[in-house]
Amino acid sequence: MISQLSNLNWLGVAIAFVVYCVLGGLWFTVIFVKPYKASLGKVNETLPNAPIFIVGPMICTLVVTLTSAILIKALNITTLSGGFEFALLAGFGYLAANTVNIAVNPNIPHPILYGFISSAYHLVCITLASVILVLMP
Repeated sequence: MISQLSNLNWLGVAIAFVVYCVLGGLWFTVIFVKPYKASLGKVNETLPNAPIFIVGPMICTLVVTLTSAILIKALNITTLSGGFEFALLAGFGYLAANTVNIAVNPNIPHPILYGFISSAYHLVCITLASVILVLMP
């Protein structure tokens, strides 16, 4: 499957990556800022803004986007319906399940809320990224 790297549309990968990152920034700092803070038990606090909290998720997003592009190419997914199926399978099967698993620990005061907000973000973004990657083969 790694051999698919040479077959990727790198512009499509870059666009999917940027969309995923921009939506992530908006999701957690504008759209769902209050529920996200509540899920962390930090309603009345300003969340830290250190570079690791920006660069770290971007690196993870790049890995998810690149892996999705490789799998979409290797599985020969060429239709929007196939892209949606891939997004739902990977989104629920890996991203949402792993996000909820991470949330269920003593350091997250409201794991269900955190899991819902973060899982929904990944489901929306993997769907958008998959559509972009299918449309830009």
